[in-house]
Amino acid sequence: MNNEMKLKIIQVCDAKIAAKGEKVGLSFYAFFKNKNDNPKLLMEVAQWWILENKLDHFEKAVKIKELIKLLN
Repeated sequence: MNNEMKLKIIQVCDAKIAAKGEKVGLSFYAFFKNKNDNPKLLMEVAQWWILENKLDHFEKAVKIKELIKLLN
């Protein structure tokens, strides 16, 4: 996953946590616009989420943020 996407995921997680607290959950769709303008990147994130980490559809934002930080 590219650094730009990693930063975007962390930013989205931070914003959701700030708005709704540390128990807020989200899906990988939270990192994309409603239109599918980059299917390759969407599939890359989906593969990381589903196949590599075996995450549920909704996961805690704090958990996702920590997993992304481990990729750095």
